[in-house]
Amino acid sequence: MTDPLLIWSYLESGPLLWLTATLVAYWIGDRIFRLSRGKPWFNPVLLSVIVLGGLLLATGTPYETYFEGAQFVHFMLGPATVSLALPLHANLRRVRKAALPMALALLAGSLTAVVSALGLAWLLGADFGLLASLAPKSATAPVAIGISEKLGGDPAMTAVLVLLTGMIGAIAVTPMLNALGLRDWRGRGFATGVAAHGVGTARALQVNPTAGAFAGIGMGMNAVLTGLLAPLVLQLFR
Repeated sequence: MTDPLLIWSYLESGPLLWLTATLVAYWIGDRIFRLSRGKPWFNPVLLSVIVLGGLLLATGTPYETYFEGAQFVHFMLGPATVSLALPLHANLRRVRKAALPMALALLAGSLTAVVSALGLAWLLGADFGLLASLAPKSATAPVAIGISEKLGGDPAMTAVLVLLTGMIGAIAVTPMLNALGLRDWRGRGFATGVAAHGVGTARALQVNPTAGAFAGIGMGMNAVLTGLLAPLVLQLFR
């Protein structure tokens, strides 16, 4: 009789297993999200992370082994980010009309995200490496990881911080904006994209198409601006 442990050792070394596990985990998260009728705290990304984390812990699988199989999903982050130029093109006329308010909101949001994170971490005694990893946390993952590498941070730490930022933003954004009385879907979406990048943009698309389009615009513009602001602000904390 074949030893189940030998079968598992063979399966876990193959990339297809962990790619499949990633897709199934997200499907489970998405099903739970739909069954909850769109409750923000049942975010599919958060639920899939919990499922995958539990699976890795239960099987004793190192993250490196998992990533070898799931890296195709990571690779697709780049094309997915570039594709968000489509909402910008589709809404170009509306963007031009609101160009000045959007530019000011982008500057305020991007600067606040970098300064507040670095300031709090510095006050708590974080070293420069952690600060460099933290600075681009509100940019989308491919951009944030690249910025972190250039600044001398830890890309793996940055990836975790980006994910946490996006999940917290996606969960908090709808009740918070409702409480603030913000009804303009353009403003809601743009704020979500700037603050919570891809995960927040996905949440905005679930709520309203216009909000999703402007979230994509905010995410893309913030990625560019964060690349310019993060190195400058980080120098203040050396």
